[in-house]
Amino acid sequence: MSLRIGTRGSALALAQTERVVELLADRGVDADVVTITTEGDTTIGVPLHAIGGQGVFVRALDDAILRGEIDAAVHSMKDIPAARPAGLTCCAVLERDSPADFLAHEVPLDALRVIGSSSTRRRAQILRDDPTLEVRQLRGNVDTRIRKLREGRYDAIVLAEAGLERLGLTLEGEPLPVGRFVPSPNQGTIAVVCRDDPAVVETLATLDDARTRLDVGVERAVMEEVGGGCFTPQGIYCRDGDLVAEVLSLDGSRWERIERRVTTIDEARVCGRELRERAADLIREAYAALGIRP
Repeated sequence: MSLRIGTRGSALALAQTERVVELLADRGVDADVVTITTEGDTTIGVPLHAIGGQGVFVRALDDAILRGEIDAAVHSMKDIPAARPAGLTCCAVLERDSPADFLAHEVPLDALRVIGSSSTRRRAQILRDDPTLEVRQLRGNVDTRIRKLREGRYDAIVLAEAGLERLGLTLEGEPLPVGRFVPSPNQGTIAVVCRDDPAVVETLATLDDARTRLDVGVERAVMEEVGGGCFTPQGIYCRDGDLVAEVLSLDGSRWERIERRVTTIDEARVCGRELRERAADLIREAYAALGIRP
């Protein structure tokens, strides 16, 4: 079987897709890469939540699959929204890379004053850790963010460590501890989405890592129950059934957090509902501050 694999055109997206293509080649499956531009790639002058959240990176590729232009698409799994169109399935979840955020900086830690990040979660966690810091908006691909750091627009920027590793980039700085800076749900994970065609699903399912799928499935179940998407600062991380999940205020001054041992998706959903109830005020405040109706 020969497959058409869709991807965004960023260096990171192409690197992730090339990994999938190489894994398929190892299994005797040919694949052609089709590059598709998404709204998230072309609209970079505004915060992500203002153009629809993480789903803007996925929508164009979903549509291309449903129109039959490609057979499958490769995504950073954290970009895939909870609500999914009919006719699509997540056929493979690759073994997870580092889930951690990476603080890149070229000045001493005690000299940091301005941090670049467009993530409401990262902003809240940074301010919780040090309320004296200023967090400024930073959008663009990895190369653009690094260039802005080196131009001195920021003292430090926060990136996903997995993205740097996939691009083969080594920067001054350090990974942030996941217990204190709880990652976005599914961070560090590559997912393959395809049309709901048994032959295509069966071919791509050979790439699936069962351990990673369960962990990210737990995270996604909690995320779906909590709601809020990228509008509400939330970190959700599970490793081998050990779950930590939190929702923060936008300024990082308040938060609700749970730490549990979770063995099933149903248990994860119970945890998500509990966290949503405990963090209801924080979620409402985030929506109101951003001018978004829940």
